[in-house]
Formats: sequence, C-alpha cells, structure tokens
Amino acid sequence: MAQQKKFVVKTPRGQIYTQKTSGGTIMARLEWSGGMAPRIEGNLSRAQCFVDSEVLRNSDPLTPRLTGALIKSGTLGTVIGSGEVSYNAPYARRQYYEHNGQGLRGPKWFERMKTANKDKILEGAEKIARGG
Repeated sequence: MAQQKKFVVKTPRGQIYTQKTSGGTIMARLEWSGGMAPRIEGNLSRAQCFVDSEVLRNSDPLTPRLTGALIKSGTLGTVIGSGEVSYNAPYARRQYYEHNGQGLRGPKWFERMKTANKDKILEGAEKIARGG
C-alpha cells in the first residue's frame, strides 16, 4: 500500500509534518524559537553582502581596464546584498565576451574569478550564515 504524505509548512514560526501509514498516523511539529527568524535573516543578509563584495573585489584584477570606468560601473551598478552584480557601462557586454586583455585582464572575468575563488567565497559565506 502506498504511503500518503501531507506537509503543512508554516514559517517562520514552525512546521507540521503528517504522514499516514497502515499502522496509524505519525505527526511531528517543529517550532522555531521566537528570535530565531530575525537572526537567520540577518545572518543570510550579511552572507549575501559578503558574496557580492567578494565577487566585485576578486573580479577587479581580471576586469579589462583602460580608464577604470568599467570597474567603477560594476561598483556603481551593484547593490551590495541584492545577489546581483551588474556592470552597467554601455560597452560592458562586448568587453565581457570579446575583449583580449593583457595579463589576467580579459573576457569572462566573472567565470574566471568564480573558478579561482569559489571555494573561499563559499567558506566565508557559510561562516557568516552560521553566525560567525
């Protein structure tokens, strides 16, 4: 006989799980402590700010630079904590896909930054999200 599951999820106060089986009904209720939701939201918000800042900081040495306007457009076009880094210079897209720079600077700077720094950024974000 197939098991039937019914999930009722309520956040941030708690969750109720109910499962009917041939032997009866199993019910579990999980309740968050009163101050837990704001603390978790605060930690996650700080972790997102960390990720956004680190993406900009680590992308800087890889981003094409003639006058520095492209790098500044990333700083000005990004709202730290939003989860979206945006280079809003009119030529940013072309630079991202086509530019042949000198040294480390060149195309697809975000992808190259992510390959080199992903683990460090994730470790830092995890530490902050856990309240550290």
